[in-house]
Amino acid sequence: MRAVIMAGGFGTRIRPLTSSIPKPMLPLVNLPIMEHIVRLLRRHGFLDLVVLLYYQPQVIRDYFGDGSDWGVRMTYVTPTKDLGTAGAVKAAAIYLDAPFLVISGDLLTDMDLTAMKDFHEEKGSWATLGLVSVVNPLQFGVVITDKGGRVVKFLEKPGWGEVFSDTINTGVYMLEPQVLDRIPKDEEFDFSKDLFPKLLAEDKPLYGFHTKDYWRDIGDPESYQEAHHDIFDGLVRVEIPGTKLDLVGRDVRVGHEVEIADEVRFEGAVILGNNTRVGGGCYLKNCVLGSNCALAPRARVVDSVIWDNVLVGENAQVKGAVICNSVKLGAGAMVEKGAVVAEGCTIGAGAVVKEGVMIWPSKVLEEGAVLTDNLIWGEKWKKRLFESSMVTGITNMDLTPEFVAKLGVAYGSTLPKGSYILTGRDSFRASRMLKRAFIGGVLSAGVNVKDLRLVPEPVLRYKLQSFGEVGGVVFRQSRENPSVTEICFYDTEGLDISTSQEKGIERLFAREDFRRIHYSEPGGISDMPRVVDFYREGFLKALDREAVKGARFRIVVDFAHGPASILLPELLGELGCDVVGINAYMEEKALSDEGRLAHSLESLSKIVTALGAHGGFRISPSGEELILVDEGGQVYQGMEALVVVSSLVLASQGSGTLVVPVAAPGVLEDMAVQKGFSLRRVPHGSRSIAEACRKGGVVMGASMEGGFVFPRFHHVFDAMFALAKVLEMMARGGVSLGWAWETVPSTVFLRRDLHCPWELKGTIMRRLSEEAADKEASFVDGIKIFFPDGAWVLLLPHQVKPLFHLYAEAQVEERARELLDHYQRLVEEWKGEAKGGVKD
Repeated sequence: MRAVIMAGGFGTRIRPLTSSIPKPMLPLVNLPIMEHIVRLLRRHGFLDLVVLLYYQPQVIRDYFGDGSDWGVRMTYVTPTKDLGTAGAVKAAAIYLDAPFLVISGDLLTDMDLTAMKDFHEEKGSWATLGLVSVVNPLQFGVVITDKGGRVVKFLEKPGWGEVFSDTINTGVYMLEPQVLDRIPKDEEFDFSKDLFPKLLAEDKPLYGFHTKDYWRDIGDPESYQEAHHDIFDGLVRVEIPGTKLDLVGRDVRVGHEVEIADEVRFEGAVILGNNTRVGGGCYLKNCVLGSNCALAPRARVVDSVIWDNVLVGENAQVKGAVICNSVKLGAGAMVEKGAVVAEGCTIGAGAVVKEGVMIWPSKVLEEGAVLTDNLIWGEKWKKRLFESSMVTGITNMDLTPEFVAKLGVAYGSTLPKGSYILTGRDSFRASRMLKRAFIGGVLSAGVNVKDLRLVPEPVLRYKLQSFGEVGGVVFRQSRENPSVTEICFYDTEGLDISTSQEKGIERLFAREDFRRIHYSEPGGISDMPRVVDFYREGFLKALDREAVKGARFRIVVDFAHGPASILLPELLGELGCDVVGINAYMEEKALSDEGRLAHSLESLSKIVTALGAHGGFRISPSGEELILVDEGGQVYQGMEALVVVSSLVLASQGSGTLVVPVAAPGVLEDMAVQKGFSLRRVPHGSRSIAEACRKGGVVMGASMEGGFVFPRFHHVFDAMFALAKVLEMMARGGVSLGWAWETVPSTVFLRRDLHCPWELKGTIMRRLSEEAADKEASFVDGIKIFFPDGAWVLLLPHQVKPLFHLYAEAQVEERARELLDHYQRLVEEWKGEAKGGVKD
């Protein structure tokens, strides 16, 4: 049998381990990762191996040669450019005239390849994908199959709202040679993104082979260490080199010419490479030492991996770390958990490398020094830097000026040199401080900054929709926690940056592979004094000014101490409105009043009724979300605000499309159809709504949190314009906010938040997907199940928190609560069954 080993990757995410060797050659219990794959293939009868190379190909060629030392025949193919996974295999098509296996040379698995081959042949499949269940499917391609194993859907690195299964693509495939005809020659082409969706669209036999065998993607240093621990714990079947010593209760294996002095203590699994020497009184537990290492007396190595030619000084300690080739640790030095010391480094006597720190190759740490930050290697603050297009953290603890400066240069390095961005902030002092540090980083990457200073976010985002700037960044205080700063990133269209843009910034931040410009080329800072005039002109042009003026509205506006108070009163004055403003002054020390929101809204309601005003409005500090109060003092926020404004749109516009999230109340469909409108449901998130609003025929888009988009003006949430648009619609229809609420059909709409550990989210979504198999269901965002009586229930995973949103709508409250209770019980049952049984 023939197999293709993919061995051309750069190993970027696992640097600095791959600084000098390709990822497939990283040692795993003193054998290259790829050697474990070769041994696995040989055990299952795959003896003709085609190895696809690209990065540092000679290292792999020199080690494996023709493969005869492993009982296999190896042929090497090195494409001249990066062709993607499928394109690289196409380059080897001349050797693939019969069914063949494709497997990565840098993963750890003991998958039953014989069973996979037999399954492939039994099904008559053109392509069979190896599938496993994992705790966090977001970073992988999710594959959905029917009961017979046939693939019905692919989701490439989805968000939580799109995860309907925890079953992911392992990158192990059994293929028929005719699939190569579907791959273009000398073009970049990927299996998951291109080939398999193409076969699925052509209804070719495409199957998934589900396995419970061990599989791990060794994608970063942490996963690399965990792979060793899994081997020590016996979770995966691999061949471990060395002779096993006769020690009761301990698994110690040694290579040739190993010297072990007296009083050495072993615990757990220990592997010692050839010609390694262990001094007296040393303590070794669950660790690997490569060849030609030397441990001085009383050294301690625990839960660690040490490569070749490493010297560990007397009383030095290595705890849960990775030490690469040719490193010297001085006497009494300490390397803590999660640290990585790359090849050729010298750690002086008594020096300490703190937890999680990574050191780039050939660095020197002086005696007694304490290294708390990475040395020419990005600091890891979180698994992901971004959460929903934002970077957030506690001010001056998580988000320090030096961290934010580094973020600025990482962001700037993703943009063209000499380009321009916009920056803005709220009035909070911490926002000003961190923005200034960020700007310094951006300038150092050769990018220019137009600083709008204190500005409502919709103004900055409106300007981005014109020409001239490639992005924008806003610093603001979190509404949920005053100690937290949110750094919001927007693209050239004023939309939240995409996931791919986030990952590009994260990669540069982690690697510190920044663009370093000539000293004469830093970017410049300028301001835009007329940006408000630009916004004002578009704002007023998009409204029926005469209709609003004619209504002579008297309104109360709560500005929540936000910068909208700088601009909006003048705009409303031009529309002939009598405005009573509250909380309209800037506050530098504490902007957020979300903790007192109920009190603020109660006060707003009382003022509206006391003044006999036509209505009241609260604009969020960012200027993006709107809460309404009708003439009788009733407050509408969130879902209620959505239906009130929708009612006004339907009453005042001729026809068009409304864009709302999947969870929006079902009564909106009935209301829209009666007025000749259509309703489009999209995934939650401002970017999804904004993108949908850019399509023709859309008259309004809205979120469940009070965000409104009116595409006639622009395509992002803007509470200031939404307020003016509400007044225009009231004026043109001769109606009130109270009337708009009264016209909404009666319905009961309920929501609960269910806590769920991250590692169980995928399992819960898979179980609900199975539960919904015989019901009418929607999978646009989360899983929404419809019932014959018109009721529905939706389980929606939160994108950044360990919880689910559970929604239900019905004609009566008893039915809605019944649905919530039933599906909450199901989720709790599935969580109970899954705890302790989820395999990483």
